[in-house]
Amino acid sequence: MSVAEAFETGGSPVMDDLLGKTAAAVEAADALLAAARTNVRARVSEGDKISGTLIEREQFLAHGLAWLATYVESLRQMQGWALRLKETGKFGEIEQLMLQAAFGEYLSQMLGGIPMSQGEIVRARDLVGEQALGAFATPATRALAQGGNTAAARARIYELMEEGSGTTVGDAGEDEDIAMIRDQFRRFSEEKVVPHAHGWHLRDELIPIELIGEMSELGVFGLTIPEEFGGLGLGKMAMCVVSEELSRGYIGVGSLGTRSEIAAELILSGGTDAQKTHFLPKLASGEIIPTAVFTEPNTGSDLGSLRTRAVREGDVYRVTGNKTWITHAARADMMTLMVRTDPGSTDYRGLSMFLAEKPRGTDADPFPAPGMSGGEIEVLGYRGMKEYEIGFDGFEVPAANLLGEREGQGFKQLMQTFESARIQTAARAVGVAQCALELGRAYARDRKQFGKPLSAFPRVHGKLAWAAVETMIARQLTYFSAREKDAGRRCDLEAGMAKLLGARVAWANADNALQIHGGNGFALEYPVSRVLCDARILNIFEGAAEIQAQVIARRLLEA
Repeated sequence: MSVAEAFETGGSPVMDDLLGKTAAAVEAADALLAAARTNVRARVSEGDKISGTLIEREQFLAHGLAWLATYVESLRQMQGWALRLKETGKFGEIEQLMLQAAFGEYLSQMLGGIPMSQGEIVRARDLVGEQALGAFATPATRALAQGGNTAAARARIYELMEEGSGTTVGDAGEDEDIAMIRDQFRRFSEEKVVPHAHGWHLRDELIPIELIGEMSELGVFGLTIPEEFGGLGLGKMAMCVVSEELSRGYIGVGSLGTRSEIAAELILSGGTDAQKTHFLPKLASGEIIPTAVFTEPNTGSDLGSLRTRAVREGDVYRVTGNKTWITHAARADMMTLMVRTDPGSTDYRGLSMFLAEKPRGTDADPFPAPGMSGGEIEVLGYRGMKEYEIGFDGFEVPAANLLGEREGQGFKQLMQTFESARIQTAARAVGVAQCALELGRAYARDRKQFGKPLSAFPRVHGKLAWAAVETMIARQLTYFSAREKDAGRRCDLEAGMAKLLGARVAWANADNALQIHGGNGFALEYPVSRVLCDARILNIFEGAAEIQAQVIARRLLEA
């Protein structure tokens, strides 16, 4: 009996059978991952130590291991989501079908091939031997793989989507306080962001400062800053929901809080008492708009090779060098600026972090500070804050603004922010994925072809149903990483997985939504064209997908 048939007859044994199968499948997936770790570790080790040279040589396998681990954790979190919903009586038909489809599709891919990107498929037989692969094909995994993500299941999911109200498909399983925060920011996004987002994008305009003021009043920039410093003192779960709902309206708006989040984390973890007292209340209130100034031309993800230097002269440092891909730089009041203070160093150990204040610029004069110049980088999407390149020529920063007033700590200080930054980026990806899903749904419902709506065609409503399922998978993985962070546990692995998967889901949803639009999707007047461009950046910033997979693989192999 199917889930849909069980609901027609009022039977619950099917639900228990489904949860029993998914629990067994998680156990089998754990065993497969353990076998893959053992096999890949043997391929990349010299003696008892992991070899960086061998990991690079076996990069495809190592990154495949990262993706396999991400899938296994995704299924575990979907299982946890289902059990929480069952306990509260909210595990309804659509949630059960989504669980079934999620396990069906991901188990099938684990058996047949996981897409790391277009044209890069990692297959289980590459990661484990035939014996481990055979052991993975248990009755539970085979049943779910064969009967989980069926055309009938997708059709029923879509039917239930259209019958229901609200924009988040299925119950996300959050507590009452978080649900209230979601509702508040969804309404704000619908009223203040959605009607204007596409115009800002097409005109390549900065998000209006008035909107930033309204976001400040709602506490967006002080969400996770402790109350003693003027913030709301909330956790990363609240930050995720706010970022998701604002990004659902426009990724630029959802990303406004990212730089404040990074700056606050840097100051909380590495700043002096004086720096915390001075900067954190101003960040929380929105009085200071910060920007992150890390990347340089020709360095990309290799932060250890940064060349921009700062030389101390009395009570100031003079900064010289070039930075690029700096988001919201012209309008920012303060830069979290990483530079080299040890001229004899050639790696991350000579880097230091500064809280470098600057005057706000304008489009006509973006960088009015002495010793500072630069201009805008024109981009496909993610336009609401604009991207800039900056040149420094003796730019002065007071010595008191050296983070922690200690040189050589910059890279270590930045590493402490990576968990939060990647959780927040994963949440933005979930918001973009949800936006793409909703645009595709609306168009498929309204557009008529051959005498009926596009949504009547199986390959159209099938795309939308799977987009809803995979968005929920990414959402649950992201929320898990946030809960781990809130509990004070190390979560760089979980945050990396959430960011890796979320970025892929956002891109897939946007691509499929544009496909549903057909030729109209290629027209600039349709918002889906913007969402496609916005989604593409998620696989690049805050750690490109390849770098993210490398970091995950190293953690798995060294554990």
